[in-house]
Amino acid sequence: MTEFLSDLSAPTRGRGPRPSGRIVLVLLWLGICMLPMVLAIGELELAAGRAGTPGTLRVVSCEDLGEGRYDCRGRFTPDSGEAVVEVAASPDSEAGDVLRARLTPAGDRAVPAGSRGVLAALALPGAGLAGLGFLPYVVMYWLGARRGRRAAVTGGVLVTAAGGVLTVVGMVAACS
Repeated sequence: MTEFLSDLSAPTRGRGPRPSGRIVLVLLWLGICMLPMVLAIGELELAAGRAGTPGTLRVVSCEDLGEGRYDCRGRFTPDSGEAVVEVAASPDSEAGDVLRARLTPAGDRAVPAGSRGVLAALALPGAGLAGLGFLPYVVMYWLGARRGRRAAVTGGVLVTAAGGVLTVVGMVAACS
C-alpha cells in the first residue's frame, strides 16, 4: 500500500503554498469562520429583544421526519393582545412546551427569547470562533516569524477552547 501513497503525494518545496496561495487560503479560512458569525446576527437580535414581537409560544405538535429530524408547529400569542399566529417552532421543542419567545419580522416562526435564546443563538458564532483560533499561528509560520509563535499557539488553544465551550453551551441551551 505504501508504494501507491508515494505516487499520490505531491512534492513540496519550502513551507507550503506560494504567497498567492497563502493569501487565498487565509481569505477562505476567514470567510468560512466569519460566515457563522454574520449569519447569527438576526437570531441574536431576536433572542436579545432588539427585533421581532414578544410573546408566548405554545408548541402544539412535532412531527418526526426521520433521521433525527423534526418539524414542530406552535401557536404564538403576542404580548400586545393581537391575534394568535400559527408558526414554526424550534425542532428541539416538544409538544406541550410553553416558553417566552419572539416572533420573527416575517411572522413565520418564533424563537426562544431571553438568556436561553441568546445562548442558543451563540452556538453558531462559537463554532466560527473556534475555527479562527490557530489562524494567527499559521500566518506567523508562513511569514517565518519565530518570535511570538508560542504565544500564538497558547492564544489559539484558548480561543478554540472558548469557541468550543460557547458552541456546546449554546447547543445545550437550545435543547433544554
